[in-house]
Amino acid sequence: LPHGDLIQEGNVGLMKAVKRFDPDQGVRLVSYALHWIKAEIHEYILKNWRMVKVATTKAQRKLFFNLRSMKQRYQSDDAAADLDTHRNTLNESQIDAMAAELHVKREEVIEMEARLAGGDVLLDPSPSDDGEDAFGPIAYLTDAAHEPTAMLEAQHRDLLASDGIALALDTLDERSRHIVEERWLKVNDDSSGGMTLHDLAAVHGVSAERIRQIEVAAMKKMKKVLVEFA
Repeated sequence: LPHGDLIQEGNVGLMKAVKRFDPDQGVRLVSYALHWIKAEIHEYILKNWRMVKVATTKAQRKLFFNLRSMKQRYQSDDAAADLDTHRNTLNESQIDAMAAELHVKREEVIEMEARLAGGDVLLDPSPSDDGEDAFGPIAYLTDAAHEPTAMLEAQHRDLLASDGIALALDTLDERSRHIVEERWLKVNDDSSGGMTLHDLAAVHGVSAERIRQIEVAAMKKMKKVLVEFA
């Protein structure tokens, strides 16, 4: 980050310290101001290090300002040990040592190391030079299944498929209902679909054309009931 910006943030901390300083507390201004100057600089670094803030809790902030320097120290002290020099990651013993030294959980050490190692990714990247759309997180982060309108439509569709169909079937005579159920609401063991017109014609002792006519009339009647139900 720009050195001049860090100095200006330190000046802001100094002004806050002067405003809040109470000489009756027996503390020197320089000692009191040091805390505020450091705090303002640290806060500026956290806010501007990445587009998304990487440290919010006390433990995360502690790790943010110490993890990289401690990794370098471990690497220099134990260059031939288990530190993966290609990936620059900590091994299990170093994670435990860092967690104990900073008084944080080892899981927090692992999480912060991953945060610092990763970079910012554009949610919706701009098209490439050849005009093709770039693939970004926006393409797979959208949860359409829980979008309110989609959820209402799904509930309505399920209601039609259960209560609506049952109500529509109840309005049919026994033969019409049997034909619709066997044609559209049942699946054979071989997943080949329901009975054919000729199969039903043999069952009811009429022609396949008559079965088709009964089916068409039943479907129209059911559609009317479903429209009213909806």
